[in-house]
Amino acid sequence: MILVTAAYGNQGRRLVPRLAAAGARVRALRRAADGAAALKAAGASEVIIGDASERAVLRRAMDGVKSVYHVGPAAHPHERQMGLTAIEVALECGVQHFVFSSALHAIITALIQHQIKRDIEERLVCSGLNFTILQPADFMQVIRYRHAFERGELPVAWNPDRRHAVIDVEDLVAVAARVLLEGEPHYGATYELAAPGCHSAHDVASMIGAVTGRVIQVREVSAEARMADHFSGGAPDEGAVHALKVFAALKAWYGTHDFVGNPNVLRLLLGRPPRSLPQLLGAEYARYRDGR
Repeated sequence: MILVTAAYGNQGRRLVPRLAAAGARVRALRRAADGAAALKAAGASEVIIGDASERAVLRRAMDGVKSVYHVGPAAHPHERQMGLTAIEVALECGVQHFVFSSALHAIITALIQHQIKRDIEERLVCSGLNFTILQPADFMQVIRYRHAFERGELPVAWNPDRRHAVIDVEDLVAVAARVLLEGEPHYGATYELAAPGCHSAHDVASMIGAVTGRVIQVREVSAEARMADHFSGGAPDEGAVHALKVFAALKAWYGTHDFVGNPNVLRLLLGRPPRSLPQLLGAEYARYRDGR
Protein backbone atom coordinates (compact mmCIF):
# COMPACT_ATOMS: atom_id res chain seq x y z
CA MET A 1 0.00 0.00 0.00
CA ILE A 2 1.27 3.46 -0.94
CA LEU A 3 -0.13 6.56 0.78
CA VAL A 4 -0.32 9.79 -1.24
CA THR A 5 -1.03 12.92 0.80
CA ALA A 6 -2.60 16.04 -0.76
CA ALA A 7 -3.93 13.47 -3.19
CA TYR A 8 -6.11 15.82 -5.23
CA GLY A 9 -3.43 18.48 -5.70
CA ASN A 10 -1.19 19.17 -8.69
CA GLN A 11 0.91 16.08 -8.06
CA GLY A 12 -1.50 13.72 -6.34
CA ARG A 13 -4.23 13.65 -8.97
CA ARG A 14 -1.58 12.72 -11.55
CA LEU A 15 0.35 10.29 -9.35
CA VAL A 16 -2.57 8.18 -8.10
CA PRO A 17 -3.63 6.86 -11.55
CA ARG A 18 0.01 6.28 -12.56
CA LEU A 19 0.65 4.14 -9.49
CA ALA A 20 -2.65 2.30 -9.86
CA ALA A 21 -1.91 1.55 -13.52
CA ALA A 22 1.39 -0.02 -12.41
CA GLY A 23 -0.52 -2.38 -10.11
CA ALA A 24 0.08 -0.61 -6.79
CA ARG A 25 -2.59 -0.31 -4.11
CA VAL A 26 -2.98 3.39 -3.39
CA ARG A 27 -4.47 5.07 -0.36
CA ALA A 28 -5.28 8.73 -1.03
CA LEU A 29 -5.48 11.34 1.74
CA ARG A 30 -7.67 14.32 0.94
CA ARG A 31 -8.80 17.05 3.31
CA ALA A 32 -12.16 17.79 1.69
CA ALA A 33 -14.75 15.26 0.52
CA ASP A 34 -14.91 16.78 -2.96
CA GLY A 35 -12.49 14.93 -5.20
CA ALA A 36 -12.95 11.62 -3.41
CA ALA A 37 -15.05 10.13 -6.22
CA ALA A 38 -12.53 11.30 -8.82
CA LEU A 39 -9.66 9.72 -6.86
CA LYS A 40 -11.56 6.44 -6.66
CA ALA A 41 -12.22 6.59 -10.38
CA ALA A 42 -8.52 7.27 -10.95
CA GLY A 43 -7.62 4.03 -9.23
CA ALA A 44 -7.27 4.78 -5.51
CA SER A 45 -8.03 1.68 -3.47
CA GLU A 46 -9.02 3.84 -0.51
CA VAL A 47 -9.71 7.52 0.04
CA ILE A 48 -9.35 8.95 3.54
CA ILE A 49 -10.92 12.32 4.23
CA GLY A 50 -9.26 14.32 6.98
CA ASP A 51 -6.89 17.11 7.94
CA ALA A 52 -3.24 16.08 7.56
CA SER A 53 -2.31 18.38 10.44
CA GLU A 54 -4.12 16.01 12.84
CA ARG A 55 -2.04 13.14 14.21
CA ALA A 56 -5.06 10.84 14.45
CA VAL A 57 -5.83 11.34 10.76
CA LEU A 58 -2.22 10.58 9.80
CA ARG A 59 -2.22 7.46 11.98
CA ARG A 60 -5.33 6.18 10.22
CA ALA A 61 -3.85 7.05 6.83
CA MET A 62 -0.50 5.34 7.48
CA ASP A 63 -1.81 2.20 9.15
CA GLY A 64 -0.50 -0.76 7.17
CA VAL A 65 1.23 1.46 4.60
CA LYS A 66 4.60 0.48 3.12
CA SER A 67 5.48 3.77 1.41
CA VAL A 68 4.41 7.40 1.83
CA TYR A 69 4.52 10.21 -0.71
CA HIS A 70 4.21 13.40 1.28
CA VAL A 71 3.34 16.71 -0.36
CA GLY A 72 3.11 19.75 1.90
CA PRO A 73 0.19 22.01 0.96
CA ALA A 74 1.57 25.12 -0.73
CA ALA A 75 1.69 28.24 1.45
CA HIS A 76 -0.21 26.53 4.29
CA PRO A 77 0.52 28.13 7.67
CA HIS A 78 0.98 24.69 9.29
CA GLU A 79 3.03 23.07 6.50
CA ARG A 80 6.11 22.62 8.70
CA GLN A 81 4.23 20.91 11.52
CA MET A 82 2.34 18.71 9.05
CA GLY A 83 5.62 17.46 7.60
CA LEU A 84 7.29 16.90 10.97
CA THR A 85 4.24 15.08 12.34
CA ALA A 86 3.99 12.94 9.20
CA ILE A 87 7.57 11.76 9.77
CA GLU A 88 6.87 10.96 13.44
CA VAL A 89 3.74 9.00 12.58
CA ALA A 90 5.54 7.15 9.77
CA LEU A 91 8.10 5.96 12.33
CA GLU A 92 5.34 4.87 14.72
CA CYS A 93 3.49 2.99 11.97
CA GLY A 94 6.56 1.17 10.64
CA VAL A 95 6.55 2.82 7.19
CA GLN A 96 9.41 1.43 5.11
CA HIS A 97 9.95 4.33 2.69
CA PHE A 98 9.12 8.02 3.08
CA VAL A 99 9.30 10.09 -0.11
CA PHE A 100 9.11 13.85 0.39
CA SER A 101 8.26 16.34 -2.34
CA SER A 102 10.39 19.32 -1.37
CA ALA A 103 11.67 22.20 -3.52
CA LEU A 104 14.73 22.89 -5.62
CA HIS A 105 17.40 24.62 -3.51
CA ALA A 106 15.54 24.23 -0.23
CA ILE A 107 18.68 25.64 1.39
CA ILE A 108 17.54 29.17 0.38
CA THR A 109 16.12 30.11 3.75
CA ALA A 110 15.20 33.65 2.62
CA LEU A 111 12.30 31.92 0.84
CA ILE A 112 9.81 31.04 3.55
CA GLN A 113 8.41 27.94 1.88
CA HIS A 114 11.95 26.69 1.19
CA GLN A 115 12.94 27.20 4.82
CA ILE A 116 9.94 25.11 5.87
CA LYS A 117 10.85 22.33 3.45
CA ARG A 118 14.51 22.48 4.52
CA ASP A 119 13.46 21.90 8.13
CA ILE A 120 11.32 18.91 7.10
CA GLU A 121 14.21 17.52 5.03
CA GLU A 122 16.54 17.77 8.04
CA ARG A 123 14.10 15.93 10.30
CA LEU A 124 13.59 13.24 7.66
CA VAL A 125 17.32 12.68 7.11
CA CYS A 126 17.85 12.40 10.87
CA SER A 127 14.78 10.23 11.49
CA GLY A 128 16.21 6.81 10.66
CA LEU A 129 13.51 6.24 8.02
CA ASN A 130 14.42 5.09 4.54
CA PHE A 131 13.88 8.32 2.66
CA THR A 132 13.99 9.87 -0.79
CA ILE A 133 13.78 13.63 -1.25
CA LEU A 134 12.61 15.10 -4.54
CA GLN A 135 13.54 18.74 -5.14
CA PRO A 136 11.56 19.96 -8.16
CA ALA A 137 11.90 23.36 -9.81
CA ASP A 138 8.89 25.67 -10.27
CA PHE A 139 5.99 23.93 -12.01
CA MET A 140 5.42 24.82 -15.65
CA GLN A 141 1.69 24.31 -15.16
CA VAL A 142 1.46 26.98 -12.47
CA ILE A 143 2.32 29.75 -14.94
CA ARG A 144 -0.87 31.30 -16.31
CA TYR A 145 -0.74 30.88 -20.08
CA ARG A 146 -4.42 31.20 -21.00
CA HIS A 147 -4.38 34.90 -20.12
CA ALA A 148 -1.56 35.37 -22.64
CA PHE A 149 -3.34 33.29 -25.28
CA GLU A 150 -6.52 35.33 -24.89
CA ARG A 151 -5.22 38.84 -24.24
CA GLY A 152 -1.66 38.93 -25.55
CA GLU A 153 -0.38 39.80 -22.08
CA LEU A 154 1.70 37.78 -19.61
CA PRO A 155 1.29 38.98 -15.99
CA VAL A 156 4.23 38.18 -13.69
CA ALA A 157 4.55 38.67 -9.96
CA TRP A 158 8.29 39.46 -9.79
CA ASN A 159 11.20 40.83 -11.77
CA PRO A 160 10.55 39.72 -15.38
CA ASP A 161 14.27 39.84 -16.18
CA ARG A 162 15.19 37.12 -13.71
CA ARG A 163 15.43 33.54 -14.97
CA HIS A 164 13.61 30.56 -13.49
CA ALA A 165 14.15 26.81 -13.70
CA VAL A 166 10.91 24.91 -14.30
CA ILE A 167 9.62 21.34 -14.56
CA ASP A 168 6.61 19.67 -16.13
CA VAL A 169 4.54 18.23 -13.29
CA GLU A 170 3.97 15.11 -15.40
CA ASP A 171 7.75 14.51 -15.46
CA LEU A 172 7.97 15.03 -11.70
CA VAL A 173 5.16 12.53 -11.14
CA ALA A 174 6.84 10.00 -13.44
CA VAL A 175 9.95 10.21 -11.26
CA ALA A 176 7.87 9.97 -8.07
CA ALA A 177 6.15 6.83 -9.35
CA ARG A 178 9.47 5.22 -10.24
CA VAL A 179 10.95 6.00 -6.83
CA LEU A 180 7.91 4.66 -4.98
CA LEU A 181 7.59 1.50 -7.06
CA GLU A 182 11.32 0.65 -7.07
CA GLY A 183 11.94 1.59 -3.46
CA GLU A 184 15.32 0.47 -2.12
CA PRO A 185 17.55 1.67 -5.01
CA HIS A 186 16.43 5.20 -4.14
CA TYR A 187 16.87 5.03 -0.35
CA GLY A 188 18.96 7.91 0.96
CA ALA A 189 18.79 9.88 -2.29
CA THR A 190 18.07 13.56 -2.83
CA TYR A 191 17.24 14.37 -6.45
CA GLU A 192 17.33 17.89 -7.93
CA LEU A 193 14.79 17.96 -10.75
CA ALA A 194 14.56 20.60 -13.48
CA ALA A 195 13.74 20.73 -17.19
CA PRO A 196 16.23 22.02 -19.78
CA GLY A 197 16.57 25.79 -19.91
CA CYS A 198 16.16 28.60 -17.44
CA HIS A 199 13.77 31.31 -18.62
CA SER A 200 12.87 34.90 -17.84
CA ALA A 201 9.31 36.17 -18.29
CA HIS A 202 10.47 37.84 -21.50
CA ASP A 203 11.72 34.45 -22.75
CA VAL A 204 8.35 32.90 -21.92
CA ALA A 205 6.52 35.72 -23.71
CA SER A 206 8.66 35.09 -26.81
CA MET A 207 7.89 31.37 -26.67
CA ILE A 208 4.17 32.07 -26.41
CA GLY A 209 4.47 34.53 -29.28
CA ALA A 210 6.12 31.83 -31.38
CA VAL A 211 3.20 29.43 -30.93
CA THR A 212 0.40 32.03 -31.14
CA GLY A 213 1.82 34.21 -33.90
CA ARG A 214 1.22 37.41 -31.91
CA VAL A 215 3.30 39.78 -29.79
CA ILE A 216 2.97 39.04 -26.07
CA GLN A 217 3.50 41.88 -23.61
CA VAL A 218 4.94 41.23 -20.14
CA ARG A 219 3.22 43.04 -17.26
CA GLU A 220 4.70 43.00 -13.77
CA VAL A 221 2.10 42.84 -10.99
CA SER A 222 3.01 45.00 -7.99
CA ALA A 223 3.18 43.52 -4.51
CA GLU A 224 0.81 46.25 -3.33
CA ALA A 225 -1.83 45.27 -5.88
CA ARG A 226 -1.49 41.59 -5.03
CA MET A 227 -1.84 42.31 -1.33
CA ALA A 228 -4.83 44.58 -1.91
CA ASP A 229 -6.57 41.72 -3.73
CA HIS A 230 -5.98 39.38 -0.78
CA PHE A 231 -7.13 41.83 1.86
CA SER A 232 -10.09 43.28 -0.05
CA GLY A 233 -12.50 40.97 1.79
CA GLY A 234 -11.66 42.47 5.18
CA ALA A 235 -9.46 41.13 7.96
CA PRO A 236 -7.29 38.27 6.68
CA ASP A 237 -7.28 34.85 8.31
CA GLU A 238 -4.14 32.99 9.37
CA GLY A 239 -3.78 31.31 5.99
CA ALA A 240 -3.99 34.58 4.06
CA VAL A 241 -1.42 36.28 6.29
CA HIS A 242 1.02 33.40 5.83
CA ALA A 243 0.43 33.26 2.07
CA LEU A 244 1.18 36.95 1.75
CA LYS A 245 4.41 36.57 3.71
CA VAL A 246 5.41 33.75 1.38
CA PHE A 247 4.57 35.87 -1.66
CA ALA A 248 6.47 38.90 -0.36
CA ALA A 249 9.57 36.77 0.27
CA LEU A 250 9.30 35.24 -3.21
CA LYS A 251 8.99 38.64 -4.83
CA ALA A 252 11.96 40.04 -2.92
CA TRP A 253 14.28 37.09 -3.62
CA TYR A 254 13.23 36.55 -7.23
CA GLY A 255 13.65 40.26 -7.76
CA THR A 256 17.43 40.01 -7.33
CA HIS A 257 18.34 36.38 -8.07
CA ASP A 258 18.04 33.82 -10.85
CA PHE A 259 16.55 30.47 -9.78
CA VAL A 260 18.62 28.01 -11.78
CA GLY A 261 18.55 24.24 -12.18
CA ASN A 262 20.14 21.42 -14.16
CA PRO A 263 18.25 18.76 -16.19
CA ASN A 264 20.79 15.91 -15.92
CA VAL A 265 19.25 14.12 -12.91
CA LEU A 266 15.74 14.38 -14.30
CA ARG A 267 16.89 13.03 -17.66
CA LEU A 268 18.61 10.06 -16.02
CA LEU A 269 15.60 9.18 -13.88
CA LEU A 270 13.13 9.52 -16.75
CA GLY A 271 15.31 7.59 -19.19
CA ARG A 272 14.39 10.16 -21.83
CA PRO A 273 14.69 13.92 -22.42
CA PRO A 274 12.49 15.92 -20.03
CA ARG A 275 9.69 17.97 -21.52
CA SER A 276 10.79 21.50 -22.29
CA LEU A 277 8.76 24.66 -21.75
CA PRO A 278 8.38 25.35 -25.51
CA GLN A 279 6.99 21.83 -25.94
CA LEU A 280 4.46 22.34 -23.15
CA LEU A 281 3.42 25.74 -24.49
CA GLY A 282 2.78 24.27 -27.92
CA ALA A 283 0.60 21.56 -26.42
CA GLU A 284 -1.26 24.02 -24.18
CA TYR A 285 -1.99 26.35 -27.08
CA ALA A 286 -3.32 23.44 -29.14
CA ARG A 287 -5.65 22.58 -26.25
CA TYR A 288 -6.74 26.21 -26.04
CA ARG A 289 -7.55 26.35 -29.78
CA ASP A 290 -9.52 23.12 -29.48
CA GLY A 291 -11.56 24.64 -26.66
CA ARG A 292 -10.23 22.29 -23.97
